[in-house]
Amino acid sequence: MAPEAPNKLLVSATRINLYYLHDLFQEIATEVGERIGSDLGVDIPLTAGMWGGSYLVADPTGVSRTNVKRLYSIVNFPQGTPLDRPEAFETLMRYYRDSLKEHFSEFRIQLDQPTWGDVIPYSNRKRPTTAMQMVDTSRRINFARVFFVPNQATWAESIVFDMIRNVRQLRELLDIDHRPRIAGVAELKFLLQDILITYFTLRPALTPDFEEHANPIIKELYGKFVTGMSNRAEVEDQYRKVYANALAYGYEEALEGPYKKEGLDIFQVENWPVEKINFVPDELKEKLVPHLEGTFEKFSYNLTVQQA
Repeated sequence: MAPEAPNKLLVSATRINLYYLHDLFQEIATEVGERIGSDLGVDIPLTAGMWGGSYLVADPTGVSRTNVKRLYSIVNFPQGTPLDRPEAFETLMRYYRDSLKEHFSEFRIQLDQPTWGDVIPYSNRKRPTTAMQMVDTSRRINFARVFFVPNQATWAESIVFDMIRNVRQLRELLDIDHRPRIAGVAELKFLLQDILITYFTLRPALTPDFEEHANPIIKELYGKFVTGMSNRAEVEDQYRKVYANALAYGYEEALEGPYKKEGLDIFQVENWPVEKINFVPDELKEKLVPHLEGTFEKFSYNLTVQQA
């Protein structure tokens, strides 16, 4: 574990150290879990960390390579506890609101105007993933958004499971059976960012043929992102390349086979049994969990060396 560095989360006006952000999200989850567990008289273990994958393209010490204006976390909570009751879950949301506000105020990020309860698409119909969002009134960032997933799992497992939802959304937006979408520059850039994040998250599970096909496209797109990409023509050019090369289908292939072997259809994830929320086949665990956890282990090591 790298030394604690509470003042090093915000590296500059435009850069965040994502190692410390990931650690902070887990710290908040642990704190809230202990507090509500004490209230309810039962153990409520919460696991959490960063969502979104920008850590996969950070520098060797975890510093973001681009300006991060939206902070995302994923939180996993157990089923079969008092949190199944709406009033107890409301209490969890209030505690989370207070903890987010308190911790981020230390970095002059003033989170306020909380909203929660939004149902996230492509999640379980009976026990959907829901979200809380708070805006930053100081305008250092735009907002912090937290996804709450109702089944206990490690952070890395929940990230892999959530890739099903992410890939489903990308497939919808990049369906080669329909004409390319015309959208604003900001929307297209977020779509392209998701293409990068999904590639780097799933890379160890991609087929060799697909990775060979996708790698030059991703390499070019990554280069555009880290050097800045604001010109509409440039953004649209990258979007058309991603669309024409059917990248979403290769991501889908990496997930579909392993889940199918377990009798689960990723195109029907909304109807899976609730106990299968956050389930990851061993085949994907072996390839992807060490890859995800190892990213933060490398950050920790490099930070320790840097600060020695």
